[in-house]
Amino acid sequence: MRPVIPILVLFASISIPGVIPPVVQAQTASSSGPETQTVDGVAARIEEDIITESEVRELAAFQQLVDGQSKPRADLVRELANQWIVRGEASNAKFAHPPATDVDRAYAELEKQFKSPEEFQARCSSAGLTERGVRRMLAQQLYLSHYIDYRFRPSVQITEQQVEAYYQDEFAPQLKARAQSVPPLEDVEDTIREVLIQRAIADRATRWLDETRDHLKIDVVPEGGAS
Repeated sequence: MRPVIPILVLFASISIPGVIPPVVQAQTASSSGPETQTVDGVAARIEEDIITESEVRELAAFQQLVDGQSKPRADLVRELANQWIVRGEASNAKFAHPPATDVDRAYAELEKQFKSPEEFQARCSSAGLTERGVRRMLAQQLYLSHYIDYRFRPSVQITEQQVEAYYQDEFAPQLKARAQSVPPLEDVEDTIREVLIQRAIADRATRWLDETRDHLKIDVVPEGGAS
C-alpha cells in the first residue's frame, strides 16, 4: 500500500459514528410541551454546503489519536475545506472507494504504532473514538489520498540526479547522524524515488488546493458564533 499523503491529516475527517462530540441544544415547542432537539453548529460555509462543528471535533479527535495532539481550529477547518474539494472532485469522477481489505490493513498498521492493543484502545477511548469510527476515518483518508495519487502521479517525473541528490544530501546524513550504516544507492534507489514522487505529489496537490480555495466562497464561523 502506498503511503498516505499527509495533506489532510489529509485527511481524516468526516461525520463518524462513534465519535461523541458535545452538541448544541435548542428548545422547540410542541403541543405536548417543550422538548430538547439536538442541533449541530456550523463551523464554516463553503459554497452552498457547510462544515459542521462535529466534523471539526471529529478531525481533532483523530489527530489526537494519531499525533497525540490536534491542530488549532483554524487549521482543522482549512483541512476540512481541502477534504471537501478533493472529495467533490473524486465523487464527480466516480472514483472507487477503497476495499475493506485496505481499510483493515490501515487499521492494523495504526494499531501497531502503539505499545499494545490495549493501549491503542485506551487512546481511542480517550479521544472519543470507537473502532468503527477509526475505520471510517481511515477509509476516508485512503479514498482521498488515493485520488490525489491518481490525479497527480502521472505528471511526476523523477530524474536520476534528483535521486542521487536526495541520497547524498538527506538520506545518508540522516543515517550517519543516528550512527547507522548507509546502504549503497542501488539498494535504496526505488525507495528514494517513491519518497520523491510522494513529495512532488504533495506539492502539486497543495498548489491545486490553494488555487481552488481562492475561487471558492468560504466563510468561517467563529467558534461559538451563530450558525
